[in-house]
Amino acid sequence: MAETTVKASEATPGTDLGTRRRGFAPELRVALVFALAVLAAVAYCLLFLRGSFEFAIERRLTMVGAILVAAFTQGVATTMFQTVTQNRILTPSIMGFESIHTLLQTLLVVVFGGSVLAATDGLPKLITQTLLMVAFATFLFRWLFSGRFADLHVLLLVGVAIGMAFDSLAVFGQRVLSPAEYDVLSVRLFGRLSTVDAEQLPLAAGVCLVVGLVVWRRRARLDVLHLGRDVATNLGISYQRELTVMLVAVSLLVAFSTALVGPMTFFGFLVTLLARQLAGTHRHAVLLPMAFGLGALVLLVGQFTLEHVFYASGQLTVVVELLGGIVFLTILLRRGTL
Repeated sequence: MAETTVKASEATPGTDLGTRRRGFAPELRVALVFALAVLAAVAYCLLFLRGSFEFAIERRLTMVGAILVAAFTQGVATTMFQTVTQNRILTPSIMGFESIHTLLQTLLVVVFGGSVLAATDGLPKLITQTLLMVAFATFLFRWLFSGRFADLHVLLLVGVAIGMAFDSLAVFGQRVLSPAEYDVLSVRLFGRLSTVDAEQLPLAAGVCLVVGLVVWRRRARLDVLHLGRDVATNLGISYQRELTVMLVAVSLLVAFSTALVGPMTFFGFLVTLLARQLAGTHRHAVLLPMAFGLGALVLLVGQFTLEHVFYASGQLTVVVELLGGIVFLTILLRRGTL
């Protein structure tokens, strides 16, 4: 019955008919965004090459790989998270993933010194950090959803409280560091696309592929979850099971992204907002690829502009987070007019 209901919801015309009358169909918009992202990737890889071609192309391909991973994990995870929470201003960072990342990095420096960060870089550290963050999220979900007061809003409030506690512990640990050790640590507390190890990208691609396939098979169920708990239950969806699956998928994507490229609080919010505005539909068969494509396009164009227009060597994620934070505050002050 659930499968029949899902298929029926997928076939519902909804807002798509109005979209087709006004302009391009949603699928064509997605194709256009992906075409622009491919052109941006080619331009970034091949234009303004200097020095050794092999060295330059290897570095740029690694950067493109890191951008694609960040765009997929942040865009898809934030879109799913906003759907299941039915709130367009929340981001997965509210669950405290970035706080855990900050606390882990701080504890490493406090216990072993600043040199430990560079010495432990590699797949073992990436996998360990990801597993710790996912284990925390899974424990939180099972603890709250199996209790008498199983509720998504309670989960969010507990996540905020635990995140604040982890931030306080991290700040306390940073106060005891020497200035040199704090400088080394502070670099790791921002998103860093340019320092991603090429050896980590195959694992990242595998994680994105597996999670992407699981989510894509449930894209119609996401459309139903968007209608709310009561409606989804009446339509034959096992709400708690599907909600748990979606939250675990979000946790895995955000945890892996944070461990790989560092915290990116508002990037997912920014591309999800753009995706919802440009897609012209609420169907996740369009929203999910649109968020991924727009995320890749924003980062590719931003990196190209930063390197070849402004000749700056700064971190793109700092600029993106600044813009995302400004947009977030603007939307928040508009009191939900979207």
